[in-house]
Amino acid sequence: MSQNRLTRRHALLGAASLIATPAILRAQSIDAFPQDEEAISTQLPVRRNVSSFSQQNWQDHFDELGVGALLADITSRAVHYWGPDGTYKLYPSSVPMSEELTKRGYTKVTRKAENPSWTPTASMRERDPSLPVRMEGGEPGNPLGTRAMYLGWPAYLVHGTHDTRKIGRQSSSGCIGLYNQHVEELYPLVKVGTQVRLV
Repeated sequence: MSQNRLTRRHALLGAASLIATPAILRAQSIDAFPQDEEAISTQLPVRRNVSSFSQQNWQDHFDELGVGALLADITSRAVHYWGPDGTYKLYPSSVPMSEELTKRGYTKVTRKAENPSWTPTASMRERDPSLPVRMEGGEPGNPLGTRAMYLGWPAYLVHGTHDTRKIGRQSSSGCIGLYNQHVEELYPLVKVGTQVRLV
């Protein structure tokens, strides 16, 4: 009799684990790329929108590579990079929250910064008066992450983020965000003067 109960108990536990397995697998495979961030281990899984991006050809967007080319595709939420030798990189990104905050067209990388400081724009502070006037680079919560590449348009950047939930989403005030490990990989490749297109 006790052996029957044990068998039933094992059967019920086995069935429960089979039912839970798809949910566990979904939670573990939500992100398309590995994450090294410590904070992510304490966060709940968040669904991403990174499945629609695909490789692009630089010739469809630029006349020549020059010192390099960077394409931010707002629709597919991806950043494409081509080096002067044709090296190609593709990364998932965050994009502006609305069309009003989205800038499209051609520009260039005008400067770069490691552990950049952040000064919210007047419109950001209007939307959220609790924002600080300025945040130094390296401070926890600095939304620019560990690296930033400033574009020719004022207040528009390609930068990292400590908040990995934002990648693959419409979550920025105009900038293009990348996982910190991706922006750190891209940063030394992108030279000042790299041509940029946002589509």
